[in-house]
Amino acid sequence: MKKLIYVFTLFSIFLLSSNAIAQDILKSKDLSTVKVDYLSDDQLSKISAQLKSNNTTIEQVEQALLSKGMSQTEYNKLKARLNDVKPVGNDAKSNNPQMNTQDYGKVQDKFSNEKVKDSANALIFGSELFDNPNLNFESDLKLATPVNYVLGPGDELQISIYGVQEFNASSPVSSEGRISIQYVGQITVAGMSIEAATQKIKAAISKVYSTVRSGQSQVSVVLNQIRTIKITIVGGKQPGNYSISSLATVYNALHLAGGPGKNGSYRNIELIRNNKVYKNVDIYRFLVKGDQSDNVGLKENDVIRIPAYSNRVTLEGEVKRPGIFEMKKGENFSDLLNFASGFNEFAYTASVSVVQKTAKEFKVHDINESEYNSYLPQSGDVFRITKILNRFENRIKIEGAVFRPDYYSFTQGMRVSDLITRAEGLKEDAYGKRARIVRLKTDLTTEIVNVDLDSALSGDLNADLELKREDIVTIYSILDFREEYKVTIDGEVKNPGEYEFLENLTLNDLIVQVGGLTGSASKRVEIARMIKSDFIDDSDPKRVELVQFEITADNNEQAKNFVLKPFDVVNIRRIAVYEKPQMVVIKGAVAYPGKYVLANKKETVYNVVMRAGGLTSVANIEGMKIKRPIKQDEIDKIKSVDLNLANNDTLNEKVVQKLEEELKYATIPVDWEKIMKDKRHYSNVTLFPGDEIEVAVYNEGVKVTGNVLLTSEIPYRSGKGFKYYINSVGGVDNKGWKKKAYIIYPNGKADVTKSFLFFRTYPKVYPDSQIVVPEKPETHKMSTGEWVTIGSLLTSLSLVILTAFK
Repeated sequence: MKKLIYVFTLFSIFLLSSNAIAQDILKSKDLSTVKVDYLSDDQLSKISAQLKSNNTTIEQVEQALLSKGMSQTEYNKLKARLNDVKPVGNDAKSNNPQMNTQDYGKVQDKFSNEKVKDSANALIFGSELFDNPNLNFESDLKLATPVNYVLGPGDELQISIYGVQEFNASSPVSSEGRISIQYVGQITVAGMSIEAATQKIKAAISKVYSTVRSGQSQVSVVLNQIRTIKITIVGGKQPGNYSISSLATVYNALHLAGGPGKNGSYRNIELIRNNKVYKNVDIYRFLVKGDQSDNVGLKENDVIRIPAYSNRVTLEGEVKRPGIFEMKKGENFSDLLNFASGFNEFAYTASVSVVQKTAKEFKVHDINESEYNSYLPQSGDVFRITKILNRFENRIKIEGAVFRPDYYSFTQGMRVSDLITRAEGLKEDAYGKRARIVRLKTDLTTEIVNVDLDSALSGDLNADLELKREDIVTIYSILDFREEYKVTIDGEVKNPGEYEFLENLTLNDLIVQVGGLTGSASKRVEIARMIKSDFIDDSDPKRVELVQFEITADNNEQAKNFVLKPFDVVNIRRIAVYEKPQMVVIKGAVAYPGKYVLANKKETVYNVVMRAGGLTSVANIEGMKIKRPIKQDEIDKIKSVDLNLANNDTLNEKVVQKLEEELKYATIPVDWEKIMKDKRHYSNVTLFPGDEIEVAVYNEGVKVTGNVLLTSEIPYRSGKGFKYYINSVGGVDNKGWKKKAYIIYPNGKADVTKSFLFFRTYPKVYPDSQIVVPEKPETHKMSTGEWVTIGSLLTSLSLVILTAFK
C-alpha cells in the first residue's frame, strides 16, 4: 500500500511539473526532468501559444532551454512536435477563406454581393442607400453578443474554465441542438438565448468540477462562430433566397438584394415571420431622422416582401435634395419638403407650381405658402421650386465723396440728407453745387435728377428731394474736375521718368524724389516748358519755352530753387568727360597674361601686347587673333532684316540662334609680323572693351577633320602641300567633297580651294592649321524613265532640225 501511494505521488508530481512547464516553459529554472514524449497535444499548444505571445520561436529559445538542463535530444523532440502541432480554436479557422475572423473571438461567414450604380433610378430618394458598396450594414463583431441572441445548429461556443482548474474547448451546436463538453456530457442549448444557455452550461459544469462549485474556478461562455440562416427577399432588384448571418438585420438583407426594385416601395416593406407580417419597414424614418427602430434582426425562414409603390412625386428646382419621393396617405407638402431637407437659400418660397395629371391631360396648379400644410400630393405630381427674383425691394445706393459709400436699406419718405447722414456725411473734397440721382422709372428706363447739394443740406426741402427705391446718389469730388498734371525728369538722375505734379513743386523737390543726381551729372540743366496762349502767333515759331541754367553738380540742394510748372520736362546733362575704366583680356603665349585697362581711346593690339611683356619664345606669330563679343544690338539688326523668305523658312531664326547660343564672339585675325614692320598696318586694330586677345602656342601639327577616313593631326613638313595632308589621313571618304575643302589658319583666317577650267589651286598650309573636308550635298539621280524621256526629246528635236534644213 505504501508503494502504491509513493508511485501515485511521484506520478502526480510529474503531471504537475509537466503542466507547469507547459504553462511557463521560459520561466522554469530546471528542465532536466522534462520528458517531451509525455507532453499532451494540449500542453504543446500552450507552449506554442506562450512562444507566440512572447514574439519568439523555438529556435530563438534553444540556448535558454539547454542552459536550464534540457538535453539536446529532448529539445529536438520538442522542436519536432511543436512543428507538427495543429492550431486549435480560432487559429484553426483563420485559414478558411470563407470565414471572417475578428480579434474578439467571433467568426461568421463572409457575405457579399457586387453592387452596380443604378443610374436609371438614381433620382429616387433612398436608392443610394443600396447601390453604394461602401454601405453594407454588416453586424459589428467587435460588440458583445446580444443577450437575447437565440442559439441554433451551426453556432459554436467557446467554453473556458479558469482559476484553480483550467479547461478550454470549442463546442459546436449539433443538428440536434446540443453541445458536447468533455467529462460533462451533452447539453441541449438550441432555442435558448445566449444568456440562458450560459447559466445552464455553468450549472452542468459545476456538477463535475468541484472548484467551479466552490467558486475557486470560473466559467466563461462566448459565442465563437455564428451560424448561417436562410431568408427570402421578394420585390428587390435581386430577389431570391439568401444565406445570411444569424446576426443580420433587415437593412443588411435589403442591401444584399440591392434594395427595392424599379417599382418597389421604400415606405411599406413587410417583414413576414411565421406567415404573418411581423414588421412594416419605412426606410424614410432612417434616411430623414436616423431612426433604426425598423432595422430588426432576422430569423430562419423570414420573408422580406417589397410591394409596389402607390404614390410617387417629383420635386425639382431650388431645394437642398431634389429627386423622386414616395408619399404615404395623409402626408402633405410640408412633409415632402422635410424629405428634401427644405428650400435652399435661393428658393422662391411664397408659392410653388405643381404639374398635375388628370385622366386626359396635364394641368398646372399653384400652391400658396399658407397651403403647404394642407395640400396632399397626388401620384405623378411634379413640383417646381423656382429662384427668387434678382432684384431688391428696399435697396438704395450712395457713392462718391462720402465717408461710407455703399448700399443702404430704403424707407418711405427718405430724403437726400437722410442718406448722406447714414453714409457718415460728406468728405472735405465734396462738390456742393451739384449731386446726381440715377432713378429707375416704372417702365424700367433710367433718368437723371440733379440736386443742389448745398441747399439740400441747409434745410431747403425743395432741394432736399425725396428718394425712391433703387435710386443711385452720386456725390462728386472737386478732385474729379482737376486735370492730372505730370512733370518729367531725364538725364543724369538715379530714377528718371514721369512724376506727379504738386503745387509749389521745385527742382530740389523733384531731384530728391528721384533719388538725387548721379556722379556723371554736369552743371547744365535744361527745362522745357509748354507755351499757353489764347491766339495763334504765326510769327513766333517756338513750340516750347526753353530755360537753361547751371546747378552745383555734386549737391542735391541747389541755391537757385527753380519752381516747376505742370508738364515741365527737366533734363540734367552729362559731363563732357566721364568714362569708367574699361578692360580687355590677353591670354596665351605672352609674358604677363591677364586683364588690362584701355589707357586711351585708340588703344591698339600692339600697345596691349607690349604692356603684357611681349610674346614669349613659344608664341606662334601666325596664331594671334582677337575675339570680340557680339553685341545684342547687332543681333537685333539681323532680326529686323527682311530676307523676303517664305512663311515656313526659318533661316533668319537659325542665324540668330547660332549667334546667341553658339558663336557669341566674332573672330578678327591679326598679322603680327606685318604689325611689327608697320604699326599703321590694318591688322593693328583699335580694341574695344571686352575684347580678348589670344596668342597661340606654336604647334607643329596640322589637323585634318571632316569627311576623311581618319581624323588626325599630321606633323607639319615644310614644302608639303594641301593634298599631302589629306592623303596622310587616308584621303576623303565616299561623302567627302574634296574640291570644296578649306583651311582655317591659327589666327582664325580661312582659305578655300579654287578652280579655274581644269586647274585646281589649293591653299597654303602653315603649322597649327586645320584642314576641313565638307560633305557633298545630296543630289537627285535620274531614273531610267527620266533618261528615256530625255532621249525621246533629243530624238524629236533632231528630226525637227533635219526637217527644217531639207
